[in-house]
Amino acid sequence: MTVTVLPILETDFKPEKALAKVMNDRLIRTAKDLQDNHFRTLTGWGFPNDDLVVYISYNPKYKIRFRIVNDVPADVEYFVAECCGRLGFILWRANAIGVTNEYGAL
Repeated sequence: MTVTVLPILETDFKPEKALAKVMNDRLIRTAKDLQDNHFRTLTGWGFPNDDLVVYISYNPKYKIRFRIVNDVPADVEYFVAECCGRLGFILWRANAIGVTNEYGAL
C-alpha cells in the first residue's frame, strides 16, 4: 500500500502572514511525520498497488483536521482515525473536497 499525506495549506480563513508561515511549516512537518512514522505500518497492508491518500489542514480554530480522500478498507480507515485521534486531530467533515456543481456548491 502506498501512503500519501498531503497538507492543504489554503484554509477557509486568512491568518496573519507570520502566523500563516508558522502554521504552514507545522502542517508540512506533521504531514511528513504522519506519512513516514505513524502510517509506516500501513505500507505492508493490502496489495502493493493500493493507495491511501490523507489530507490534513487547519480548521478555523487552528486544530488540525484529517480526511481520507479515497476508498480504503474499513480496517485502514479505523487505523488512520485511531492514530489521528491519539494525536489530537479531528475528522474533517465535508461532503466533498474541491468538487462543485454548476452553482458553485454541492
